[in-house]
Amino acid sequence: MSFQLRGYTPPDFSDLKTAPEAVLQRAPKDGVAPAGFHAMSIFPEYFHIAGQWRLAKESRMDCVAVWEDGQIAVREFRRLKAGDLVVLGRTERGEEGIFVHGTGFHEPGQHQDLFAFRQGRSRETAFSRDYDELYELLRYEKDHGKIVWVMGPAFSFDSDARSAFAKLIAGGYVHAVLAGNALATHDLEAAYLNTALGQNIYTQQSQPNGHYNHLDTINAVRYHGSVAAFLRGEHIDNGIIHACETHQVPYVLAGSIRDDGPLPPVYGDVYQAQDAMRDQVRDATTVICMATTLHTIATGNMTPSYRVLPDGTVRQVYFYCVDISEFTVNKLSDRGSLSAKGIVTNAQDFIVNLRKGLGL
Repeated sequence: MSFQLRGYTPPDFSDLKTAPEAVLQRAPKDGVAPAGFHAMSIFPEYFHIAGQWRLAKESRMDCVAVWEDGQIAVREFRRLKAGDLVVLGRTERGEEGIFVHGTGFHEPGQHQDLFAFRQGRSRETAFSRDYDELYELLRYEKDHGKIVWVMGPAFSFDSDARSAFAKLIAGGYVHAVLAGNALATHDLEAAYLNTALGQNIYTQQSQPNGHYNHLDTINAVRYHGSVAAFLRGEHIDNGIIHACETHQVPYVLAGSIRDDGPLPPVYGDVYQAQDAMRDQVRDATTVICMATTLHTIATGNMTPSYRVLPDGTVRQVYFYCVDISEFTVNKLSDRGSLSAKGIVTNAQDFIVNLRKGLGL
């Protein structure tokens, strides 16, 4: 099967010829928007300014639109500067010169009864078709897009899962990794001491004094001064972080208040971490979040449902959430079917099946 992106249908503005221009008002001070500001959504949004309907080329939910240098910039509140021209208005159909386009990517039409069973996504859902679609999507995105993976530490506790994801990296199916201190720490612990939180990564047997192992790993990495130096100095030849370093795949480790150590590359400032994550998400075309509620929600909030390519083409962004917890999978359901698809399964099994399905 040859994968094809859904086409994008732009809005028909013929019925909005008399629509007013969007109201602009200057930010009163740094970090503060004027009253009545317009908050962005995940969908393509157009603004009637200087006689034209203009699409915000980069977007992020819950940010504000700023008219700057002839285009729409989308900015977090903390990045606003006094005097920035901020768009005002809280309607979405052109009444205030703002048009939110939620139907640009048409789902294939299908008959839907008013009453039907199993319309949600739960542990009872059959996900076989989702896997087939994901194989084709990833094969396409390998050469035509950017695949960002958002990962919790579960993968580092299992030998097969670590190996499977390392093979995806080596195969070109991973263009960036977003995670926390734990994923990297336990993956490096597995490579260094063959344990994760003191348990053997294959037999799951706790080792004597194993609760020290992750701390010894962090301490060793800090002694060497960097992850790359640790890998060289300790002759590490396996794992997720090793594969990222070997194949020059960027990884962002966002710190939390509970972190041990942490590892040298971990961002201790939450806003620096947010900026680094958004730098990777900004041009992502597929995002796959696995076994991490907080990182999934954080990434979901900064990922729009579309991307404007350099040639001006508007394309869909695919967003998957994989978790054994239905709560986590359904947490993003209100983002709309175009931007978030849930798969309820063990994330370790998921990545092994994905590796097999891609023939790696």
